[in-house]
Amino acid sequence: MAITAKDVNELRLKTGAGMMDCKKALTEADGNIDKAIDILRKKGAAVAAKRADKAANEGVVLTSISEDKKTGFIVEVNCETDFVAKSDDFIAFTNFVLEKTQLNKPVSVDELFSKEASLQTKLDEIVGKIGEKVVISRIGIAKAENGYVAGYVHPGAKLGVVITFENIAEDKFDLISGIAKDIAMQAAAMKPLSVYREEVEQVIVDKEIEIYKELGRKEGKPEQILEKIAAGRINKFFQENCLNEQAFIKDNSKTVGDLVKETAVKAGTEVKIKSFLRYHLSDENK
Repeated sequence: MAITAKDVNELRLKTGAGMMDCKKALTEADGNIDKAIDILRKKGAAVAAKRADKAANEGVVLTSISEDKKTGFIVEVNCETDFVAKSDDFIAFTNFVLEKTQLNKPVSVDELFSKEASLQTKLDEIVGKIGEKVVISRIGIAKAENGYVAGYVHPGAKLGVVITFENIAEDKFDLISGIAKDIAMQAAAMKPLSVYREEVEQVIVDKEIEIYKELGRKEGKPEQILEKIAAGRINKFFQENCLNEQAFIKDNSKTVGDLVKETAVKAGTEVKIKSFLRYHLSDENK
């Protein structure tokens, strides 16, 4: 049976064992995940293999920004308990993951393991020391070659954001540094789906429109005006869920987009929010 990268990743997430150990175990188990877990347990590849049935829902989210402010990094590392998540050993390991992400600039967790030979050793060490399942859930890198990157970690380190701005020169960074952090905090607090309404997935928009139409029907509205009602409500949906259109949390009289435009005028250039990465321990899709 052919062993896929998805199978390897699933086993790695369940056990915390190394990528190559997982691949070997799956090959030996003919692709059977449960048998592969047993093989890892018998071989002692990782203490985490013994805790494969445990949920690793606690953890830490950390960010870092390169010295030139053009690249941002964000990582999420999970463990089983909040007590361990707050421990010096676990936080030190998460910082190690962040440092190696910044050094190697991988596109995935698997690539980070491939590029950084010491990572598996460190993972085995922390698992053996704390006796809990530890999973490097995800890593993210944000770049702004002609812009600026800012990061924010909410107190408690369970929520973090990295946000990029484009079209701003280095000699204007002082104009954007303050609002960049504020907007990163906004993204953390208000949980936007995207920066701009055009970026919201059409399936989400269509679902909302159908909900609004059905609500109109239940309110007894004529069928011929349901489209108009839905259009008005979807506009409000965008205002609440698109970062650029959200009311600024520090001054509700203006939107985030207004704030960026004010900075653009001061900088004499078309400054724009390019993108953001928002990691929260409770995120369902990781």
